[in-house]
Amino acid sequence: MIHLDRELEQLKKSTTAMWILVQSQIEKAYKALAANDKDLAREVIANEKRVNSMELKIDSDCEDLFALYSPVASDLRTVLATLKINTNLERIGDLAEGICKHILSEENAFDKELLKASDIQEMYDVVIEIMKDVLQAYIKEDTKLARTIFKKDEILNEINMLATKNITEYIGSDISKIEAGLNFLSIIRKLERVGDQITNIAEEIIFSHEAKVLKHL
Repeated sequence: MIHLDRELEQLKKSTTAMWILVQSQIEKAYKALAANDKDLAREVIANEKRVNSMELKIDSDCEDLFALYSPVASDLRTVLATLKINTNLERIGDLAEGICKHILSEENAFDKELLKASDIQEMYDVVIEIMKDVLQAYIKEDTKLARTIFKKDEILNEINMLATKNITEYIGSDISKIEAGLNFLSIIRKLERVGDQITNIAEEIIFSHEAKVLKHL
């Protein structure tokens, strides 16, 4: 079983590397939005191929572990959790790419009034904070830290609801703002979905180490 331990450790390193890349994608997407940096947005879109490649490699590694070692108990939970974490990370990468496509679809920078009304800075700050916290929970196998994410995700949900209301009012004030407002609303919703994916990852960390399934509770 020494070989299995080594393979599991390598799997964790690969997942951590993918996590860091995906977090970088989210951070760059915000920088591109705030600065209207379309070249940076294109970089994020191009890097999505790396994210997809890493996802396929981790999936393949998990399949090999099942086939070669038939893991049981906590080792089995680790591989199962990794498969789901891998999927969640890939989806976060997709969301970062989607945000950048919205940036490229706008000829001009988004109105600063729109950025302020949506509290997008606070939303991004929370997203990055919980991504970092859940990564530490994953690396340190800290289920207590993983549980702190659920409360923070509620903050994202609250910002999302308020932003929807404020953006609707922004659009209603001037018909010429409809396209930009709808594009920006899509960005806000993608950020809220990032929070959902991170919450899913926190649940998998708890499942892996405590054998507790939190979904649908």
